[in-house]
Amino acid sequence: DFPQAGCTLAMAAADLLRGYSIEVTARDTTAAEVCASVLRPGTEVYIAFTRASSHAAVVGIAGELRAAGFIPVPHLVARSFSNFTQFADLAARLHDAGTDAALVIGGDQDRPAGPFHSALDLLRTGVLARREFRRIGLACYPEPHRRIDQAKLEAALFEKLDAVAADGMAPWLVSQFCLDAGPIVALTETLRARGIAAPLPIGIAGPTDRRTLWKYALSCGIGASIRALGTHADVLRDLLTRDTPDTLVADLATRLGACGELGIAGLHI
Repeated sequence: DFPQAGCTLAMAAADLLRGYSIEVTARDTTAAEVCASVLRPGTEVYIAFTRASSHAAVVGIAGELRAAGFIPVPHLVARSFSNFTQFADLAARLHDAGTDAALVIGGDQDRPAGPFHSALDLLRTGVLARREFRRIGLACYPEPHRRIDQAKLEAALFEKLDAVAADGMAPWLVSQFCLDAGPIVALTETLRARGIAAPLPIGIAGPTDRRTLWKYALSCGIGASIRALGTHADVLRDLLTRDTPDTLVADLATRLGACGELGIAGLHI
């Protein structure tokens, strides 16, 4: 709601939100039911895989979301697979559940469970193409990654895009969540300047309390966003403060409108 912003900004913000997607976790056993109560059919619903999740749960939720009229987008986390057979089996089961899109990521486990260390390792197996996955999402980062050098990230992104294209699948990018519009716009401009034209949904944090934002910002290692949350004392004092992304959305709408067409495919919440 931007009553102070005028029609132009409100319309730009509405355009960003029109293509939104959301995220549940593989532990959300009522995800399909809840989504059906609040989301329009055809919405993309990502299924995050956490260390406390199981691959079987991902398949179950994907099937339920598809049956409820949504587009399931499971996270395929390279470092979570103990061997090739486990990955190939999950891809087959997801295909049978009606899934043809996935977000392929490396994962933040210090030690991989098996032979796969990165998203590129999964892509190079050719399994997803053989199981008729049509679209592959890849992560990108508005703020420096806490573990991987920026130059290595950029080189790996080109390699992943090439691998996806070589298998006849269509890539899209999704940015790590961020609390500041500046790095997001800068990332988008850099990608386009380097000839990367893949659609880009922008990751943002949905309405939540300061404590949760602080926890995920620390977990993801996003420095500027941690600073935007204030000091630890601020968080302790304001545990019940509820933050919404209204200001960020308004700032993005203003800046992206000024930058022209940058291939933003909505917001991923």
